[in-house]
Amino acid sequence: MFQIQAFVFNFASENTYVLFNENKNAWLIDPGNMNEQETQSISNFITENNLNIQKIVLTHAHIDHVLGLQWAYDTFKVPVTMHQDDKEVLDMFQISGMRFGFTLDHIKVDLNYIKEGDELDFDGEKFKIYHVPGHSPGSVVYHNETQKFMISGDVLFEGSIGRTDLYKGNYDQLIEGIKTKLFVLDEETQVFSGHGNPTTIGFEKQYNPFLK
Repeated sequence: MFQIQAFVFNFASENTYVLFNENKNAWLIDPGNMNEQETQSISNFITENNLNIQKIVLTHAHIDHVLGLQWAYDTFKVPVTMHQDDKEVLDMFQISGMRFGFTLDHIKVDLNYIKEGDELDFDGEKFKIYHVPGHSPGSVVYHNETQKFMISGDVLFEGSIGRTDLYKGNYDQLIEGIKTKLFVLDEETQVFSGHGNPTTIGFEKQYNPFLK
């Protein structure tokens, strides 16, 4: 049985997640910690729960979702899983930082690329990969069918969707991806988003104003 712990980090109130199971194995998803206090809070949680970080997983590579990526990679020494179409976004990390007034170093990590239709194994449990561009070119959703939940990044929010006015954003593409790949899933499926509160597929199908 999976448990998920959310941390709200950085200037964008981004959700960083630690996903773990009864074996104490864990994935670190979208590490957005940007200062010592934030880094210490997630580090303490991992240490106090004796968790073994097996993967660092990205839903996409916008700056607010990767501010702690270099720390995570250097600390846990595991490759970073992401979609190849967001590599160019990751490579813009320094430039993106300058826009927010930050001086940042280039991120240097080993990357494992995933694509639509792939499955990731987590101690025998499968996570299906859906490529849902439109917010960023390589945005992906990680879906566990058994426990009925997904990590959606900035694809789908409670009552909203990801911005499409950023680099290579595409509103029609995002809407189409949500409707054809996510809204066909069980309505009880929980959605853990990159910002804000968790929601469900059923709630968003009924109430999300962008998806009527």
